[in-house]
Amino acid sequence: MNDEDSLSARLKRYGQVSTAVGGLAARLAGQKFLGLGIDSASHAQWLTAVLGNLKGPLMKVAQFLATVPGALPPEYADMFLSLQMNAPAMGWAFVRRRMVGELGPDWQSRFSEFSETAVAAASLGQVHRAKSQEGEDLACKLQYPDMPSIIKADLGQLKLVLSLYESWSQALDTAEVQEEIALRLAEELDYHHEARNIGVYQRIFAEGEGASGVHIPRVFPGLTTQRLLTLSWMEGQSLLTKAQASLEDRNILSHRLFMAWYYPFYRYGVIHGDPHPGNYTVRADGALNILDFGCVRIFPPSFIEGVINLYRSLQRNDRDLAVHAYEAWGFKNLTEEMIDIITQWARLLYGPLLDDRVRPLQDLLDGSQGWETATKVHAELERLGGIRPPKEFVFMDRAAVGIGSVIMRLKAEQNWHQLFESLIENFDVQEVGHRQNKVLSQKNP
Repeated sequence: MNDEDSLSARLKRYGQVSTAVGGLAARLAGQKFLGLGIDSASHAQWLTAVLGNLKGPLMKVAQFLATVPGALPPEYADMFLSLQMNAPAMGWAFVRRRMVGELGPDWQSRFSEFSETAVAAASLGQVHRAKSQEGEDLACKLQYPDMPSIIKADLGQLKLVLSLYESWSQALDTAEVQEEIALRLAEELDYHHEARNIGVYQRIFAEGEGASGVHIPRVFPGLTTQRLLTLSWMEGQSLLTKAQASLEDRNILSHRLFMAWYYPFYRYGVIHGDPHPGNYTVRADGALNILDFGCVRIFPPSFIEGVINLYRSLQRNDRDLAVHAYEAWGFKNLTEEMIDIITQWARLLYGPLLDDRVRPLQDLLDGSQGWETATKVHAELERLGGIRPPKEFVFMDRAAVGIGSVIMRLKAEQNWHQLFESLIENFDVQEVGHRQNKVLSQKNP
């Protein structure tokens, strides 16, 4: 692909996105201000198809917005949640040129095998299966060209989408949401950064009970650059293929998912911020593979303490402790009425953790109780002039809703209260800080 072709492709892509976003603008404006009856279901399907064929992070943004109750009309949320990270792959001739740019003209001599066809295509890059000279099975993730420019364009479109949302509803001020997404996407462009994240997770899961049944890939530094990440290949099937397994197997898998996401969070202040089902697979023995570590968020230990304080406040009906938690997170200008409203949402989210019995998770995305509560909270926040969520909430909320939705699809049943209590037992904010510093300061081999 020459420079002219690349420019042409970018212009075509930006035109597609702008048209799609413009269509959404017309839909929202027509519904809110003109009372027009647009065929929203077919428009949502068309918009989803446009986003799903783009090699860019706007698809991730669409998925995230779909998990925020009230951020989009329901028919858009349903379609966006179905988006898969499968963009059209680069052809072999182009891949060879990209590999020369990353590893040099003799790059093929660094492998004993390298598949010409990509085995997976995602938002930022595609994966080729390979073998090392020593015969080890490898996964080589090669970034698409010109991704910094594409992300810059997508962030511009995101700003437009969120400004449309704010014209639709004043319930949420999205300034910090935009800032957080921009920071995390910039990190995802650097595969050296992702390699460091993998090292952090390897050290976390090497230390204790959270490691049971969870596998992290190994990085091959000599075959890794800023735009090429080479990892050990991990065989597995899509987690969604286990939806019809026995309840016992589904419960074991849900336990592993819960620990894979929340053991690092409550013990080390670290969370995997992209729980899309394409980012993990299940081994033949039921163990869990985590595949992608581009979006990892580090939290100050005081933030984790706030999460636990809010949980304890709901247990004890301790309003003062709840206010302390909200303020520790960075919420500002909270009135008494505002506190009551956001606590309604908190009680829904924390509900399964407060209930000391074996049960399924609360159905936040599809169940009537979840949507009714979300709609009520959203309307009340708008009536009171809105609220600005702290940026730390963006990917913590994404992780919680994402993992929760997968566990719900598994129809797993656990005593979530006891599982959560085992994670926060003897919580000490200074000890979390010590453990965090330890895993972050060590260098990858």
